[in-house]
Amino acid sequence: MTLRLEGVSKYVHGEMHIDHVDMACEPGQATVLLGLTQAGKTTLMRLMAGLDRPSSGRILMDDRDVTRVPVRKRNVAMVYQQFINYPSLSVYDNIASPLKLARISKAEIDRRVRAEAERMQIDHLLDRLPAELSGGQQQRTAMARALVRDAELLLLDEPLINLDYKLREQLREDLQEIFRERDTVIVYATTEPLEALTLGGTTAVMHEGRLVQHGPTPDVYHRPASVDVSQVFSDPPMNLFAGELENGELSLGAEARFTPPAHLRDLPPGHYRFGARPGQIHLENPDQARMALSGEVEVAEIAGSETYIHVRHGEASWVVQVEGVHTFGLGDPITVYIEPDRLFAFDSAGQLAAAPGSVRPDAG
Repeated sequence: MTLRLEGVSKYVHGEMHIDHVDMACEPGQATVLLGLTQAGKTTLMRLMAGLDRPSSGRILMDDRDVTRVPVRKRNVAMVYQQFINYPSLSVYDNIASPLKLARISKAEIDRRVRAEAERMQIDHLLDRLPAELSGGQQQRTAMARALVRDAELLLLDEPLINLDYKLREQLREDLQEIFRERDTVIVYATTEPLEALTLGGTTAVMHEGRLVQHGPTPDVYHRPASVDVSQVFSDPPMNLFAGELENGELSLGAEARFTPPAHLRDLPPGHYRFGARPGQIHLENPDQARMALSGEVEVAEIAGSETYIHVRHGEASWVVQVEGVHTFGLGDPITVYIEPDRLFAFDSAGQLAAAPGSVRPDAG
């Protein structure tokens, strides 16, 4: 079973919400919709489900046009970021409800309900009402109800957002196995790059209602097609530096000049925006192999075993992600170091010109 979107757009009172999306989703793996809040992920999922109709374009399930088929006539399950359960039904009956509507045998219902409850770690809560559960337990109940029905299309809209960190990490891993076991098209929306990387499959990056890149998740991460993709698929966003390639030299501002690494040497001379992820900027420079950039500290955020250092350099602001606890005062001078061979390069139109470990996109 394949889900295919052909030129799908959605306008509301003349305002564009989704702009001409072409995309195919295959079973057996997750298609991750990755984007910032209000990028259009939920709107696109509602169109896939049949809860809304597109203003133009077609939605096909196994080459059957379902654009105008209402949701009640489709085999679709959806989990929202805000859990939705029947308040008067027990956890068991909440999970069993779609199977009862499908008139499945009691024995099969019992087997499937208990299996999904155990997977979601709520098998000890089956007799309770939703009001007696924590928010995370209610969300797991909603997820179990969606998973138990073996729908042709399963839509998960930030389903782990209300769970505690430890359970979220475990369920991310469990979901990979769940996705592989099912002949179901699965679309999973998230704002978190780490979640997309963990789930694997393919990633469709959404930005302001547009699909800006779609492909195997590792490819999208390692070769972001544009500045917009680089910002979305990095947390914190990728740092960008104005720079120039001229006379065989790479310069970032007036202070940092270096011989271009191999993946940048074939680029035409000119101005570029160079990118480095926060974890690829360092506080040390072993063997003098890195480019030095100076600035002043805006704030240092300690997050567990890591520190996020916000650095101001002229009009630019960068984030440095380093291991350990590091304390800085507001305005402290700081020098950070960049590995030239880890730099991304984007042209004047914001499109990828070169990525680490690769030749530039238009080279043979």
